[in-house]
Amino acid sequence: MGGHQDRTRAAYDGVVELYASLFADRLETRPLDRAMISTFAELVRATGNPQAADAGCGPGHLTAMLHDLGLDAFGLDLSPAMVAHARRAHPGLRFEEARMESLPVEDRALGGVLAHYSTIHTPPAELPALLAEQARVLAPGGLFLVSFLALPEGPDPVRFDHKVAPAYSWPADRYAELLAKAGLTTFARLLHDPSSERGFLEAHLLSRRS
Repeated sequence: MGGHQDRTRAAYDGVVELYASLFADRLETRPLDRAMISTFAELVRATGNPQAADAGCGPGHLTAMLHDLGLDAFGLDLSPAMVAHARRAHPGLRFEEARMESLPVEDRALGGVLAHYSTIHTPPAELPALLAEQARVLAPGGLFLVSFLALPEGPDPVRFDHKVAPAYSWPADRYAELLAKAGLTTFARLLHDPSSERGFLEAHLLSRRS
């Protein structure tokens, strides 16, 4: 494992308890995020394949939400400390340490993959390969929901100092183009109010593997 993955893993290992306390109940006050995740879960169930990965699961709260929404959900995360926390917090669910660039999942095995702000630390040059890996594990017709920080304008991604590790915001259209190149067709998107003083939008793109 090299470079930014090492740094990101170490950074998240160091903030597990704080991160978990801040985000465990975060969606209770975020109805738009909840709506997109609920829609994702409903569409995954409709494929007939309820197996879903929460890729970059952190402390496991969204893995548990997907399970409550009727999916056979499991969590994957780069940070061993996050995985250990998730296992303690949700002992009935499966969590594994894994890189999003190399998922321990067979080809075309899943009905859905959720990436909730978990791709934001990936450098732009490496994002296409990461998205192709998410597409690899999806069965035809499988769903991918990705959330990230979006630029309100401008053609190129922008690096910024995230509180945990360096991150990147993207124009939503450019991100959708990368999804298309990975074999994922975006059919729904939600952009909403700036999430920080930088003026980034919160973006959710829902796509389907062809």
